[in-house]
Amino acid sequence: MTKPKFKKVEAKGILDSCSLPEDRFDALWKSIFIPTAQKDRLLAQGILNFTLRQKVAADKVPLHGVILLVGPPGNGKTSLARGLASQIARSFRSEGHFGYVEVEPHSTTSSSLGKSQRAVLDLLSTISEQADHHPLLVLLDEVETLAANRSRMSMETNPVDVHRATDAILAQIDHLAMKHPNLLFIATSNFSEAIDEAFLSRADLIERIEPPDEEGRRHIIQDTLEELARAFPKVEKLITSDHLKTLAELSEGLDGRRLRKAVVNACATDKQTAADIGSLTFQQLQASFKKSAANNTSSK
Repeated sequence: MTKPKFKKVEAKGILDSCSLPEDRFDALWKSIFIPTAQKDRLLAQGILNFTLRQKVAADKVPLHGVILLVGPPGNGKTSLARGLASQIARSFRSEGHFGYVEVEPHSTTSSSLGKSQRAVLDLLSTISEQADHHPLLVLLDEVETLAANRSRMSMETNPVDVHRATDAILAQIDHLAMKHPNLLFIATSNFSEAIDEAFLSRADLIERIEPPDEEGRRHIIQDTLEELARAFPKVEKLITSDHLKTLAELSEGLDGRRLRKAVVNACATDKQTAADIGSLTFQQLQASFKKSAANNTSSK
């Protein structure tokens, strides 16, 4: 019997949904340069979620179906999470039967007493309905907005409702872990200290995504220049090992996003280069990377 393919979800609080695997997410997975061992750990944990949880007792093998990516902004946690979701589905050679749902991170917050809790319950009810029919991967971006650290809350900012919303998501994650072994949450946060300890304890794997090292920076710069060269072939002359090494050394401390923007900013050095990207020079790239590194230092 042919399995039904996952259909797009239209519901409040759902930012995006699609069937997996997804080519655009595969491209994101390739574009994020983190240690290979770290990628392997993430993928192995994701596969384990769908091979082990259906066969063991949850009280004896406590898997909650939660992977958490933490670390400073700009290093590709959200892109990595999307790519991971697609790679997990691809590992099972499933075309269109795995589902992907991305939660809008601020959809459940409300200044009205009780509304945040109801919004969380409604959202997770929608997710549960989808998991009744398909293996499902759910991205919880900025998860601290859903599972805020209750020990750090001010008593002057409507703590009762926020407490209840966090209580609701913790209870529902426990419920969904028991009911749906074919469900995996991939959560991200720039501020791990803002996440409730009880949520952290439920994560099956927590991975910190750090700014790239020199080798990682070189790969990101090369990847960005190669994409420019695809549209403007003359840029290819800039992709040499010496050039990449110099730019990687200049850019220590920059995150992945700023590295790519430094390349783009070099293209806007003057109106002539902006009009003819093929005329981009190594000197312009150097100047752009020096400026980005200086700005990064002064902002700390």
